Amino acid sequence: MVVDKGESEITIEIVNLPDTSARRSHTGEGGEVTTAATGGKLLGCIAVSFCLMCILQASLNICLRLALSSPPDIDCNCKNLTDERDNLRRINLDIEERYKILTEERDKLRRVLNDSALQLNSQAEEGGKLESQLNVLKHYLQQGWFSFSDSVYYISSTKKTWQDSRNDCLQRAADLVIIGSTEEQDFIKQHQKIMWIGLTDREMEGMWKWVDGSPLTTSLWDSGEPNSAGGNEDCVVMNSFKNVNSWNDERCENENFWMCEKKITL
Repeated sequence: MVVDKGESEITIEIVNLPDTSARRSHTGEGGEVTTAATGGKLLGCIAVSFCLMCILQASLNICLRLALSSPPDIDCNCKNLTDERDNLRRINLDIEERYKILTEERDKLRRVLNDSALQLNSQAEEGGKLESQLNVLKHYLQQGWFSFSDSVYYISSTKKTWQDSRNDCLQRAADLVIIGSTEEQDFIKQHQKIMWIGLTDREMEGMWKWVDGSPLTTSLWDSGEPNSAGGNEDCVVMNSFKNVNSWNDERCENENFWMCEKKITL
C-alpha cells in the first residue's frame, strides 16, 4: 500500500511480503533437494521497482504544479514586456501621426511655392508687357503725339482726303480717331481744327460705322446733320470748336486735317 502525503513526503508500506529467507525443498529426479530462493529474489525486485515508480510519479506531480504556477518574478517580467510593447505601439502611432501631419504641411508648402512661382511668372510677364507698352508710349510721345486715357493721338499738319488721311494713320500703326465719349470729344475739340474722324457710311447709305467696324452708338452730330447735302456725303469731320455736337458729313473727296488714334493699354 502506498500513501502520498503532499509534495515532499512519501511513505511506502509493504505488507504481507513472503519471507525471502524461507526455503522450499524440491526433490529432483536424482533424489537431490534444491532451495527455492529464486521466488524471493523476484519479489524483492518487484517491490523496489514499485517504489521507484511511486517516487517518479510524485516528482512528476511536483513538476507539473511548478509549471502551472508561474513564479512572481516571471509574471513581473511578462508584465514589463507587455507595457514596453504597448509603449512602443503608442510611440509608433505618434510617429505615424506626426509623419502624416508633416507630409500634409510639406504638400501645402509645395502648393504655395508653385502658386508663388506662377504668380511671379505672371507678374514678370505683366511687367514685360507694361515695359513694352511704356516704351511704345514714350516713342509716340517723342514723335509729337498726345496722350488721353488709354490712347495716343496724332494731328496732321497738312490736309488730305478721308481715304488718304486714313492711309497715313495706318502707316503709323494707328487709324482715324474713334470717339466713344463726350470727354474724348472735348479733348479733340481743344485743338481747334476741322479734322476727319473715323466715321463713314460708304458701305451702306445711312448705316454709319467706325473704321474698326463697330456701329455708331454715341451720336454727336451738329444741328441738322447728317444731311448728305450735295449728295454722297459719306465721311465725317469735326467742324465746330464751341459745341459738343459738332459732327458734319462731307464728301470723302474733300481735303481736311485729320487725327489718328492708337490704343495703348497700360
